[in-house]
Amino acid sequence: MSPLSRTAALTLATLLTGCTLGPDFHAPDTQAPAAWPALQDQAAASRPSADPLDVTWWQRFDDPLLTRLIQRAVDDNLDLRMAASRVLQARAARSTLVADRYPSVDAGGQLNRARDSARGPNAQSGQGAYSVWDLGLGASWELDLWGRVQRQVEAADASLAGAEDDLRGVLVLLLGDVARHYIDLRQVQATLGVTRDNLDVARHSLRLARQRFDDGVATRLDVAQSSAQVAAIEARLPLLEQRAGDELEALGLLLAQPPRRLAEELATPGPVPEGHGTFAMGLPSELARRRPDIRQAEARLHAATASIGVAEAAFYPSIRLTGDLGLQALQLSELGNWDARRFAFGPVLNLPLFEGGRLTGTLALREAQQQEAALDYRKKVLTAWHEIDAALRRYNASQLRRDHLAEAVRQSRTALDTAQRQYVEGAVDFLNVLTLQGTLLSNQEQWVASNAETSEALVTLYGALGGGWQAFDGDGPRTAAR
Repeated sequence: MSPLSRTAALTLATLLTGCTLGPDFHAPDTQAPAAWPALQDQAAASRPSADPLDVTWWQRFDDPLLTRLIQRAVDDNLDLRMAASRVLQARAARSTLVADRYPSVDAGGQLNRARDSARGPNAQSGQGAYSVWDLGLGASWELDLWGRVQRQVEAADASLAGAEDDLRGVLVLLLGDVARHYIDLRQVQATLGVTRDNLDVARHSLRLARQRFDDGVATRLDVAQSSAQVAAIEARLPLLEQRAGDELEALGLLLAQPPRRLAEELATPGPVPEGHGTFAMGLPSELARRRPDIRQAEARLHAATASIGVAEAAFYPSIRLTGDLGLQALQLSELGNWDARRFAFGPVLNLPLFEGGRLTGTLALREAQQQEAALDYRKKVLTAWHEIDAALRRYNASQLRRDHLAEAVRQSRTALDTAQRQYVEGAVDFLNVLTLQGTLLSNQEQWVASNAETSEALVTLYGALGGGWQAFDGDGPRTAAR
């Protein structure tokens, strides 16, 4: 090969490969701590460990019905399916940008019936109308000299990753919402059971007061106070039943079910789900790869960084190779003649000279957007650490409160039984019985609520850790196509 040929080949290779403008993206440092913050009170029953995160955390509650509800929500939830549709949209948008990497080829044909003006420059041909047949192929390809197309595709890839992480984020929220509403439903049902049990006790006390009044050893005040106690407990039932219905409807909406569809399935009370033992949190350094919102923020930062390269490439000239090959004739029968051929080839150069500040403004906008995306990423990471710390403290406190309330319930029940016996024996006033009965009911309700709060705190902790979506990853986009 001659020196001239080698130079031409090198020049062509340089034009074809070009260079890529703009900053390259590097994943930011999350500055994760070496270990999770320890629980403040070592008396808590459960402690965090660095073992791999349990991505199917809902199975820790050992409640098959909860597991089935979660699977149905993943299959049918409308918010999740809309998020999956956004993934498909991002994928389709990416494909339109990837097409700029390749030449575009078009085929066309047309028939024009025309007549030139007899008074115009083609006056001699203006005596009659004529037909023009035209068939051809056109091709166009922009040389990506400065990496504009490459950066566009890179930004689209990042946007697609962000849409996928948005889907994962919706899934994490959905898993937590289903678990929380189910726990709340079981809490209300348990509270209803406690209230009805106490109502039976109050009615027994009322019968006892009436019997002693009839025997002349009790006053009408005892009967009135006991009747008021019964009425007060009965007044709790309608509100609790309403709350149970609200939780059923909330679950039905998450499962995309019409109103009252789940009433029969969940009408039978069940125990409040409880997590047991230690819980695995994984390594702190893994958090950025687990939390969908952090992953999505990183994808937005990546897209914003790549967009700077697109804006910078707009300052440089662009070269588009074009070609047109076809046949043209006045008669259809003449299209096959060699003389009917036509062609045109050549590069098209576009060099921006004056844009009135448009290019400069666009570049400044992209750089500012990247700065905002970087700050948003830092905020997402910082928020995640705060949420985890708060969830740990809440889980620890709720466990301790639950255990203390369990002891309070045991002691209140013993005190009430003792007071009832002493009242029958005439050793204590009936007001003591009523007071202890109210205390027992209050402690029982608080214990049920604390038990549910402990379970919800564990659900919140797993949500803060970004757990759950891994068990279904890849299923979401298919739901949109169903």
